[in-house]
Amino acid sequence: MRHFAYLTDDERGRLFAVPPGDITAGSPRAMLALALGATLYSPGTRPALDADAVRSAAAGATSTVWCLEDAIPHAAVGEAEANVVAALQRLDHRVAEGDPAPLPLVFVRVRTPDQIRSISLAAGPALARLTGFSLPKATAGSLGPMLEAIAEVGEASGVPLYGMPILETPDLAWRETRTAALGALAEVVAAHREIVLCLRVGGTDLSGLFGLRRDRDTTIWDVAVVRDCLADVVNRFTRGGEHVVTGAVWEHIPGPRLFKPQLRQSPFTEQHEGRLRQRMIAGDLDGLIREVSLDKANGVLGKTVIHPAHVSVVNALLTVSRSEYDDALEILTARGRGGVTVSGHGRMNEIGPHALWAELISRRAAVYGVVADEAALVELLSAGQRRLAEVLAGGEVRRA
Repeated sequence: MRHFAYLTDDERGRLFAVPPGDITAGSPRAMLALALGATLYSPGTRPALDADAVRSAAAGATSTVWCLEDAIPHAAVGEAEANVVAALQRLDHRVAEGDPAPLPLVFVRVRTPDQIRSISLAAGPALARLTGFSLPKATAGSLGPMLEAIAEVGEASGVPLYGMPILETPDLAWRETRTAALGALAEVVAAHREIVLCLRVGGTDLSGLFGLRRDRDTTIWDVAVVRDCLADVVNRFTRGGEHVVTGAVWEHIPGPRLFKPQLRQSPFTEQHEGRLRQRMIAGDLDGLIREVSLDKANGVLGKTVIHPAHVSVVNALLTVSRSEYDDALEILTARGRGGVTVSGHGRMNEIGPHALWAELISRRAAVYGVVADEAALVELLSAGQRRLAEVLAGGEVRRA
């Protein structure tokens, strides 16, 4: 699979200075974690999860999670498990029949280690269509058995599987217990390093512990108690670029607004895309753009989303700008020599302090590509919305 695969060759050549790279389930762990991008959630009770996955991939999604936890009633767990297994088997049949339609990386959000084992056993050969499991409410005590079950199933089946712990529990939310909780989690993650794909943060659960919920005009980084927790998670797990931390779910669909829009007019009017800007504002996508920008500024890459309209926006914002890429190349070329240079984009490049930043930029560029300029980014956003409209015209893409 490849990000923005719906672009024509001509569009890709015009919009990208460096095109997005190809990703497979067998790609290196660090690259695969970056490639998740906007992860689209579906309740495990959805009647056609496999068809939803195909349509979401057609609209640009590279990862999806089928939820057996908070998104479904407790009484529906058995039904949802059977539904997930049947969907995996239908996906496997598509592949066996040579269906060329791209598929996203599929994960199942589970409740217990036994659920990992039972789903894997029931899926049989169709387990090959699964990339891993999303592990909610991860603590040091609960995470170890979950990851051990994933390792056990992967070894028995020969299917490499990953775990994605979701950090969202009270011991992380409360300041007095957070440091110890993060330290204990880090030990468990280190012990299972090769099968931990990334760490996700549960912004909704963390906010809920304080009786808070951000509105469409407020980013998760404006909610102080949650921001402090996210900052400590990033501090603990992204040192040296070791792990990818992905962002809190964007849980809004269009609704009433209070504050001014957050999108500048000039990049859109210069490309004669004023109507695109208005549509994005009407769809609350300007708030999403603001939150993803703050995610990136704080070292958080990727995001859980609940609507397909969000997918292309998140993924477009994860592309690398030409100025970032040029500076990163200059820094990486001079690595080992030290010193300071003035970039052609009006910034000071300190070779030592900026070396890790440059390395991380080069990794992201290999996955999402380098857009030619700001105008190309606007056109990429427009192309994503057009593609979604085309997919919707052929049948509705799922809503959570």
